[in-house]
Amino acid sequence: MLTKYATTALVGSMLFASVALAETPTTSDRAAAAAPASEASLHGDWRTSKVVGLSVYDNANENVASINDLLIDKSGNVKAAVLSVGGVLGVGARLVALPFDQVKFVDEPVPSTTASSAPASADRPGSTATTGSASTTTGSTSTSSSMTASKPNPWYPDHAVINATKDQLQAMPEFKFTTE
Repeated sequence: MLTKYATTALVGSMLFASVALAETPTTSDRAAAAAPASEASLHGDWRTSKVVGLSVYDNANENVASINDLLIDKSGNVKAAVLSVGGVLGVGARLVALPFDQVKFVDEPVPSTTASSAPASADRPGSTATTGSASTTTGSTSTSSSMTASKPNPWYPDHAVINATKDQLQAMPEFKFTTE
């Protein structure tokens, strides 16, 4: 009688083991799913945490907005950029969404007009000189702007450019994050 129970227990254990083995992924499946990407394969890709917050300029190099968020589809493709327009330090700003293909990213800093005879604009970044012109400034006194221009950051662009003015952006329908 003991052999009858032992045989039944052994057959039952084999049935449970075969079900468990059929559901367990193989070692090669787990290795393929967890394979990390190398830094070399990601070189040239941008960090979204750095793209959000970038200044957005119009074609006249005037600061018109900043990137508030990026909207992606379920496959991970970026579909739209949500821009923050107007306001002071985020207060009073409104959000508008533009298709992502209408936003162009630039690695080089916005050109400064301090080297020309045109007046400098307060909205343009990168100007470190307070007086003088490019003809009187030597390369050693403007090291911070030459370092910025010489080596762009490979993990994010310097700024974005769109084909719309601040007034045109403010006239667009407001974008709201809804839960519907």
